[in-house]
Amino acid sequence: MNRSTAHDPVALVTAAAQPRRPLVRLACSLAIGAIVSTLAGCYVVPIQPDGRPYPGYPSTFAPAPYSSTVIVPAPAGPAVVPVRMYPSNDVAAPTGALAGSVTSYTSGRADFQFIRAGESFAGEATRYGGQKNGVANAAGTRGGYANCQYAMNNATQGTGVCKFSDGSMYTLHVGQ
Repeated sequence: MNRSTAHDPVALVTAAAQPRRPLVRLACSLAIGAIVSTLAGCYVVPIQPDGRPYPGYPSTFAPAPYSSTVIVPAPAGPAVVPVRMYPSNDVAAPTGALAGSVTSYTSGRADFQFIRAGESFAGEATRYGGQKNGVANAAGTRGGYANCQYAMNNATQGTGVCKFSDGSMYTLHVGQ
């Protein structure tokens, strides 16, 4: 108000009755700005009755029908199982008992390794026949080889027979 309306009672009533337009405009602008900024990040995705978005819409924007935490156990690592072989014919007798290991994977396949008379053998074992029976083959660093047939009693114990390229035969024990 200016000085001329300060002492005039009619001017005071008239000035009070008029809306303060700059403050109203500012308040309206702030309200509209707040509404626009709130809705600016929204994305509307049509949802089917079961909570999935309709085909053609990204599912990452769809709200989940419910929230839950699922704990998934870590996959088991390979198991290392000891292997022992005992001579079962005269050709194998001079070398004596052999020791090695099988690294068993959950897929029914395993890595097979041992040392016989200074020669390192490495190969593979695979189960078949309902995961009980298996075949193991190994090749040596000096040209020898071994073929084994085995049957597992459980996941870590079994028995079998191994035949080597020089004619020696061994009884195979898998596990402890």
